[in-house]
Amino acid sequence: MKIIKSKTVSEGAGVSLKRIFGFNEVPQFDPFLLLDNFGSDNPDDYMAGFPWHPHRGIETVTYMLEGEVEHGDSLGNQGVIQSGDIQWMTAGSGIIHQEMPKRYDGMMRGFQLWVNLPAAFKMMPPRYRDVKRNSIPEVTLKNGAKVKIISGEVDGVKGPVKDIVVDIEYLDFKIPANALLKHSFKQGFTGFAYIFEGEAVFGDQKIQSGHLILFDKGSEISVSTQDTPVRFLLISGEPVDEPVAWRGPIVMNTNDELKTAFLEYENGTFIK
Repeated sequence: MKIIKSKTVSEGAGVSLKRIFGFNEVPQFDPFLLLDNFGSDNPDDYMAGFPWHPHRGIETVTYMLEGEVEHGDSLGNQGVIQSGDIQWMTAGSGIIHQEMPKRYDGMMRGFQLWVNLPAAFKMMPPRYRDVKRNSIPEVTLKNGAKVKIISGEVDGVKGPVKDIVVDIEYLDFKIPANALLKHSFKQGFTGFAYIFEGEAVFGDQKIQSGHLILFDKGSEISVSTQDTPVRFLLISGEPVDEPVAWRGPIVMNTNDELKTAFLEYENGTFIK
C-alpha cells in the first residue's frame, strides 16, 4: 500500500486544481495515467477552462460532483455536464474538444481521470458518452454505506458505463461514522482510493482528505471509520502492460507515433 498526497497545479488556460497522480507516476497506476481533482468556490480559479485541444490514444472520464461544464468536440457533440453527471470520452485516433466551466454559485468540484488505451485500440474511431446522474445507481449497503456505481458491479447492481475498452470499476463511496467496509478488486487489477471528504482507516493507517491510497494488485481492502464519515473514489482497472510514450494530451506507445500525431495536428490531418 502506497500513500500519495495531491499537489496543486495550473492546467488548461489557467485552472487551479489538485493533481493526484500523473506523468511522474507512470507505470504504477497502469492502466490509469492521470487523476485531477478540481474544486473551488472562486470562479477565478476555474473560469478560464480548457479551450480547444487534441487527444489521441486515451479515454478521459470527467465526473462532476457539483457545478456545470460546457463541452464541444470535433464529432459535433455539444452540451453541458451538470452536477452528478459523467462524460466518458474515447479519443481513439483523435478528437479535438473543449471543456469550459460555467460560473457556479457555490463550490465547483469534480474529477478527471485518464485511462490508457491498448495499442490495438489507440487508433479506434473516437466516441463520446454523456452519462446523466439519474442513470447512475446508488446502492445502500448493510453497514449503512452508500455507493454510486459508475462502472463495474456491487451487490449485483451494475453501473451504466459498459462496452468499454479497458475493464474498469469506478465507484463513489460514502461511509458513515463507526462503520466497516470490505471490498475486493479483481485478480491482477490495479486499484486505488482517493479521499475527498473526511477521513478513514485503510488497513491500519488513518488517511485524511486529499490523499490517495494505491493498493497491491488484486487486494481485498478494509476501510473503517471512527467519529467522522468519509467519501472517496474507489477505482480499479486491468493493466495494459505496454510501453507509454506521453507528450501533453497525447499518449501512444512509441516516440515515432507521438511525432506523427503532432505533425498531423499541425498540418490538419489529425482527425480521421
